[in-house]
Amino acid sequence: MKEKLFGKTLSEIQNITGELGLPKFTAKQIADWLYKKPVSSIDEMTNLSIKTRELLNEKYEFGLTAHTRVQESIDGTKKYLFPTTQHKYIETAMIPEGDRRTICVSSQVGCKMGCLFCFTAKQGFQGQLTAGEIVNQIRSIDEAEEVSNIVYMGMGEPFDNLEEVLKSIEILTSDWGFAMSPRRITVSTIGIIPGMLTFLEKSEAHLAVSLHTPFHEERQQLMPVQVAYPIEDVINEIKSWDFGRQRRISFEYILFEGLNDTPAHVKELARILDGLKCRINLIRFHPVPGTPLKSPDEKTIVNFKENSTKKGF
Repeated sequence: MKEKLFGKTLSEIQNITGELGLPKFTAKQIADWLYKKPVSSIDEMTNLSIKTRELLNEKYEFGLTAHTRVQESIDGTKKYLFPTTQHKYIETAMIPEGDRRTICVSSQVGCKMGCLFCFTAKQGFQGQLTAGEIVNQIRSIDEAEEVSNIVYMGMGEPFDNLEEVLKSIEILTSDWGFAMSPRRITVSTIGIIPGMLTFLEKSEAHLAVSLHTPFHEERQQLMPVQVAYPIEDVINEIKSWDFGRQRRISFEYILFEGLNDTPAHVKELARILDGLKCRINLIRFHPVPGTPLKSPDEKTIVNFKENSTKKGF
């Protein structure tokens, strides 16, 4: 099987051209074809010599993967199904909002974190995605030319596949890649502290943390990761980090009926997040088969939002 060029960083491409005895500038030309031009084969890289293309074709292929199915909802949201190299499937969502097109990408096939409310957790962990498979989800959808924002909030825990996630962000944000602003990218984590700190150091993208309840026992019930990385430890690490003016930190909070939707939860949120400039992303729960969790009614959701706003969130 030939190795895929798509998903390689400039330094990795430079290693390839060096091994093939090609001029140094060839690597930049290849990156330009991979990430800036609407082509899908090495033969279409027409500013490379025929001999160079023949050398590349012997061991490599361009490396794009087409989606196999698309589902579209009434509001225009689309869910794309992509095959992976492990003969599994991942999902990618395109969410339209006015002129914005937000793409929700997966970072793993399945997930090993076992969160009670997550449907992906039901299928377990089935494999890591490469940087190419992550970026392919953006490049190979119908709206590829319209993408305004990217969120790593699909299948998987991004910081459990940290190296490939960071490579994909490098490709998306580098001048030789897609040249996107890192401020258009948000990575969501359940709070794996070592990976989070490496991400904060090596990337300028926004950070989102799945919080869901400020109380230890409740969060442990929802998210086993609470045992290894308690949310207060996660928050303390974030408080010690200088985010600057442009970088954003947000906390995702799915509301569950009778579990985390009371004024006491708002009060405790205010305590643990005190002094931290952040956003809270309230999310309505959509029932998942095999879990006892339910969504609160509209009045409860609105009251929670209003009480949080009064606390300054």
